Amino acid sequence: MKRRRTTKTATIRVVITAGPTHEPIDAVRFIGNRSSGRVGVALADAAASLGWQTVLLLGPTAIQPSDPRVTVRRFRTTDDLRSLLSAETGFDVLIMAAAVADYRPLVDPKLLAATGNKLRRQAAGLTLKLEATPDLLAEVGTRKSPGQVLVGFALEPAARLESSAREKLERKRLDMIVANELQTMDAATIEASVFDRRGGRTNTPGAISKERFAPWLLRLITKSVAEARTTVPHDSPAR
Repeated sequence: MKRRRTTKTATIRVVITAGPTHEPIDAVRFIGNRSSGRVGVALADAAASLGWQTVLLLGPTAIQPSDPRVTVRRFRTTDDLRSLLSAETGFDVLIMAAAVADYRPLVDPKLLAATGNKLRRQAAGLTLKLEATPDLLAEVGTRKSPGQVLVGFALEPAARLESSAREKLERKRLDMIVANELQTMDAATIEASVFDRRGGRTNTPGAISKERFAPWLLRLITKSVAEARTTVPHDSPAR
């Protein structure tokens, strides 16, 4: 009997971001959001179970991956995450599932120093001035190498879900984008549409748990990685 020849699949190295960012107002207060990080953590566990080399960049959330093969690096602010991403260049797949704040407070360092880094309550109230945070997904898109797959997320109202997702897909040079409605943030389930650069759209089979969603999405990403590897020019620089 002839022995069946097996082909060894090249290991996929994936970096996943998950959770919220906390942008400080003072030493104890911050601007944040309701992201639990559940989707990103589920993706990390599912990727590790496939044998992928998995790095999880995890924000301030109590949820942790259960698979010990996941390498976890923590961040708190947008700038923290930006620094971690700048060091992660040798990935095959980057899944940006973190809910990065769009704005952060402009806080006067002298004021914080004068109040012991904690602002006191004042009857007159407090006015905060906000500035836009860096668009981390767009930054990564500008330095993506041939063969790398970049996956983003879009959390939008239903009325503009598809239009916003497709616009972000092109503007930020993504390969895929997962679009879901606002109520996903607090829910145990997710009902999403995945749009790709070829104009395709794939919907989840209704609302499914975030644990079921993770392997479902990874199957789509696996196909995208295979396509990206077959289209990399032979003279492209190695990562």
